Amino acid sequence: MATNPMTATAPASEKLSILVADDETSIRQILQTRLSLLGYQVTAVSDGEEALEAFGRIQPDLVVLDVMMPKLDGMSVCQQLRSHSDVPIIMLTAVSEIANRVTALELGADDYLVKPFSPKELEARIRCVLRRSQRPQGPDGVIQTSTVIEVAGLKVDINKRQVFKEQERVRLTGMEFSMLELLLSRPGQPFSRNEILQKVWGYTPERHSDTRVVDVHISRLRGKLGDDPENPELIMTARGTGYMFRRISANQEG
Repeated sequence: MATNPMTATAPASEKLSILVADDETSIRQILQTRLSLLGYQVTAVSDGEEALEAFGRIQPDLVVLDVMMPKLDGMSVCQQLRSHSDVPIIMLTAVSEIANRVTALELGADDYLVKPFSPKELEARIRCVLRRSQRPQGPDGVIQTSTVIEVAGLKVDINKRQVFKEQERVRLTGMEFSMLELLLSRPGQPFSRNEILQKVWGYTPERHSDTRVVDVHISRLRGKLGDDPENPELIMTARGTGYMFRRISANQEG
């Protein structure tokens, strides 16, 4: 039986905090009410400067960020947050052009929704992003047989959700790590964009343009891993299909 999103609450011991930044009073009120009923601690602000101040004060577990806000727009806030934090960010945008959504993703957003949106859909996205950013195990349906994988100067610790490149820590967002983890679960075998979106983001694309989320995150992940986008050696493009991690030998460490 499906869980009613308005009655399922987070356990008290795991109560998470969400920062909502939107200049529309009605949206702030709706989200504050609904997310509070789901068991989250919610702080709502109306502009970008307030968002940065509130973030520094409460250190939320997730940020819901409107693009069009006074004083400081959501794109600028996202960019500033990403300069020092890996907090999950979901962008809300009234602009439907793909280029604007891609820009939000390139600046570091984990996902986005176009206004007007269904609060239930946002709640589902929040649950998925939080689950991916915190989960210690592999993606749904994937049995991870190795806790540490080493390949081409990379060391990926699955249990600690950490990546090192030649002894230097590579800072990945939770969604980026989950995507890398998924690709590593089947090295040498391609995942389609739809499959990656379903397993990592938790939803089925309704339009072909939805899979741009995957392309932009792959590009960001390659950049962080030092993988040449013109001639990648780690995350390969499977022409006509999607992406795959190069074939490797995984080493088990205790």
